[in-house]
Amino acid sequence: MYSEEDIRRLRWQSRRGMLELDVLFVPFVDEAFRDLDVEDQKRFVDLLACEDTDLFVWLTEREEAPDPDMQRIVRIILDRVQPASA
Repeated sequence: MYSEEDIRRLRWQSRRGMLELDVLFVPFVDEAFRDLDVEDQKRFVDLLACEDTDLFVWLTEREEAPDPDMQRIVRIILDRVQPASA
């Protein structure tokens, strides 16, 4: 379980300096992180350790993350901001 202090740190780490990533990560931490199960929370923390260039291509769906766990959390983030197909 992550404390509020941990979540504040994650929010700070989510500010990447690349607008495309910031607009996905910061609201995700603020609005969705607490509701994830523990494994997905860990996946998100691990995702923040990845290089910005990798994150960008995964989150713009130019490539899939090579690791299934990373791809899972990328998909969770994208599903949150992309409307479902009708």
